[in-house]
This record gives sequence, structure tokens and C-alpha cells, in this order.
Amino acid sequence: MEAFDLVRLRADAWGMRSREYGEVCHPGIGPRAEAEALYVHGLRLPERWLAQPAGEPFVVWDVGLGGGANALAVLNAAGAWPVTLRMVSFDRSIEGFDFALRHAGELGYFGSLLEPARAWMSEPGVELRHGRARIQWDRVLGDFSTLLAEADAWPAPHAILFDPHSPAANPEMWTLPVFEGLAARCDPARPCTLATYSRATAVRAALLLAGFRVGMGAATGTKEETTVAGTTGSRVDGLLGRRWLERAERSTKAEPWRLPPYRDLPLQPETRERLLAHTQFAELTPGSPDSPGSRSR
Repeated sequence: MEAFDLVRLRADAWGMRSREYGEVCHPGIGPRAEAEALYVHGLRLPERWLAQPAGEPFVVWDVGLGGGANALAVLNAAGAWPVTLRMVSFDRSIEGFDFALRHAGELGYFGSLLEPARAWMSEPGVELRHGRARIQWDRVLGDFSTLLAEADAWPAPHAILFDPHSPAANPEMWTLPVFEGLAARCDPARPCTLATYSRATAVRAALLLAGFRVGMGAATGTKEETTVAGTTGSRVDGLLGRRWLERAERSTKAEPWRLPPYRDLPLQPETRERLLAHTQFAELTPGSPDSPGSRSR
């Protein structure tokens, strides 16, 4: 029995539905458009590729390969730039990618990389030229929350496409330890940015506690807002500020998850103090643009 179904989306595009989780991947504007908006443009990849020193690999971690829409959006976009790109895709299995390949015509995001994608199914990694880009695309299969302990074997990322199933369906991927593990694998000598579709308060709080600076990401169809985060030195627009802190303090679901059983809780006193001490908020002063009553978001 197939683990996925094809579903017609309101945006007149086709998407994939996981039977195990009962969730549609990229349910709003479709897989191709959402991946481009959230990851290619949301992480400003073309701008960063242009600034990348010649021959130095730009490393992307694709966390939650699924049907491959995010990876393919980045790989296809890279073809327009003289960049050396290293993509590492993570997932528990390649079932979703196999399904997507068999329905490539309907899904519409493989483009000219269809044949390399087919080759990638039988090899753990491929090297290719795509347009002006030199690409190495590898995969790592297993439970990412466990695999993080072995992450020193992989090159440190410049960008992270964080796209597991939702916190409700896949809570172990949205915990503070996972985000701390990601932050620890970023090279402190260079910027690293992460984007994800979730705007949940607990997810943003976990990213902040892990040491990222966190802002409001691009809208993608039905989502007015997503999340972007970055290490020190990264450009992160729309930084969360005082208004977000006030909403987090009122929320009944703001405390980051740590260990099972995963329960929704309001911010605990220690967590609140750690957030207030974060450089992103410690620099705020009364009357600043993000003070209560300002018109900033």
C-alpha cells in the first residue's frame, strides 16, 4: 500500500498527503511555489551565493526531505549562479521521494533535474553540473533527532531548510534539544540561517533558547507568517521584539518541549528569564520601535 496520496490543492497545484501523519505537504500554494518563497527567497540564497568565495562550498542542510520539493527548489535555483553547492538531505526514509519521482509530472518541481534525481535514488550521493552550479547532493537516513549526535561527520551548514511534519504529528523534531543540536553544528565563524513554516510560539522560544536570533519569515499562501532564524552575524529581518514577548507571556502553549511526554505549557519562570536575557531582547529599551503601542508587527 502506498504511504502517500496525490491531492489537488486550492492553488490548482498537486501536493502529497502522508497517510501515516494525515498531513498534506505544502498545503497552501503548492510545493514548488512554497519551497521557493520560504527557502530560496526567505533565506536570500541567490544573494548569498553571489557573495560566496569562488570554489568554497555553500552547504545546505535539508531537514525533512519528504518529496524533495525544498531540495529541488534550491538545486534548480542554484543553476543560475556560479556556486559550489553541497546539499545534505535528511529523512527517515526515501519513500516520499520515490513517490514524488513517480508523480513528477503532476507535482511539477523536478524540472531538468529529473534524471539526476532518479540517479540519486540508487546512490547515497551524486555530483553534477546544473547550469552554472557545481553540486554535490548527499542523503542521510535515520531519526534526525538521534543523528544529530553524529553531525560532526557532515559539513557545517550555511543554511537549514527545516521542514519536518508538524509539531502535532512529529513532536520529537521540534524540541529544544534538537534546536540546540542544530545551533551547535553551525560554524561560529560564519553566518547560518534557518527557515521553517511553523510560527508556533513554543518553536520560536526554543530557537531563541538555542541561541538563534529569530524573526518573522515570508508569507506563503495561507500562512501570513513563517519563521526565520540566524546565528550571530546573520541577517535576520523582522526580528521578534517586545510585542512577541508579551504575547508569549500570555500564551498557554509557549514553553519549549524538551522530553516526552510533550505537553503544552505556559512559559516557565526560568524560561522567561532566559528569554529576557537574550541579546535580541536585552537591547530593547522603553520607547524603542518595538515597545508596546508601536505600530511595528
